[in-house]
Amino acid sequence: MISPQRNAVYNSLIAEMRPSLPGSSRRSLPCVLALWFSMISASFPADWAAPEQELARKIAAATGPGTVAVEVVNRSSLGKKDADEISRGLRTQLEALGVRTVKPEQAAATVQVSLSENLQSYVWLAEIHQGAGDFSVVMISTPRLDAPAFVIQAAPLTIRKIPLWVQEERILDVAVLEEATAPSHIAVLDPEKVALYRFNNGRWQQEQALSIAHARSWPRDMRGRLVMRQDHLLDVYLPGVFCQSSGSVPLSLSCRESDDPWPLSSLVPLAGFFAPTRNFFTGVLSPGIGKQTSTAKFYSAAPLPRPNYTLWVFAGVDGQAHLLDGVSDQTARLNWGSDLASVKSSCGSGWQVLATRAGDDSGDAVRAYEFPDREPVPVSEPLEFGGGVTALWTEGKGSTAIAVSRNAETGNYEAFRLAVACGQ
Repeated sequence: MISPQRNAVYNSLIAEMRPSLPGSSRRSLPCVLALWFSMISASFPADWAAPEQELARKIAAATGPGTVAVEVVNRSSLGKKDADEISRGLRTQLEALGVRTVKPEQAAATVQVSLSENLQSYVWLAEIHQGAGDFSVVMISTPRLDAPAFVIQAAPLTIRKIPLWVQEERILDVAVLEEATAPSHIAVLDPEKVALYRFNNGRWQQEQALSIAHARSWPRDMRGRLVMRQDHLLDVYLPGVFCQSSGSVPLSLSCRESDDPWPLSSLVPLAGFFAPTRNFFTGVLSPGIGKQTSTAKFYSAAPLPRPNYTLWVFAGVDGQAHLLDGVSDQTARLNWGSDLASVKSSCGSGWQVLATRAGDDSGDAVRAYEFPDREPVPVSEPLEFGGGVTALWTEGKGSTAIAVSRNAETGNYEAFRLAVACGQ
């Protein structure tokens, strides 16, 4: 996507350390250090007594003496052992303050505690419900455990770029409809049509061109999305317009004015409302992430499923990355552009975020990152493009993404499939 805002350069970069020891020493040192640090971490368990006591005092001040039902939900990177210990400790502290924890049907109040975090602290938030409509929130934060100063670089991954389509007209999105060893049937979305192509006898041949009916002029920095469906072939999302294909051949396309939200992921149900006269999402989400139903205006979003929750990363119009986990909206300034997509792979943690870099449109690049916590770690070298990346969407199965760029030399739009491969 090309826009005046996308050239914002963020301030903080992720430090990288490359060991320079020769031979076997270089290969064995990271393993030795990793084992050493894990032994240190295991020998010094966390002491949660102080934050447990502080949160218990705030809850007791809100509820007064009596009976409460307490539920603790872990939305942080803490393990189950720590989360269970915090849950037990909080109940013990509440009992000491005259607040007895009981089953929900016996309670005068209910308390849901969410264990969250940001880059510097653990953040614990308690939502307290007493009677009809009586609702309050209390919160505490405690510094995070110190991480080892020595950072071991993750095993390198490779982003593979597979050419799909080239044309003079702007490409908004491409959907692969059929494939065996390679794509054999594709749909190409541009501002005026959806074109269907099939690969026959060593070349692509157009099957159909489905015109897009729209009463209003498109915004200058046009965006669009193709979404494959089970009961019919395609849904088409455009600024202020929604189109749906028929379910039988020959295909037809029915379009109408619409402010329906666009799906942000095929694997994690979440949609965002697109500003019809601009090139970004308004920040309103449907149905929301936990209790969060909105964030700042954003260009693109990428989900990262975790055992207890899903972390969503948004490329904000304000030049910041917004991280939502259902409780907190954390921000970070990264050296990223405005296009993000997440892919599921068999490498590393199993999920990577593909992000464009901040810079001019003459030479864009996409790089893979992992989020071991709330701070991204680069796990691939930048994949260079011959021009600015104008679109980046995760494909339906989640294991690949579609990237579109405009070649700086020819002026043509080029669509690629991006896949993450383990190792070099």
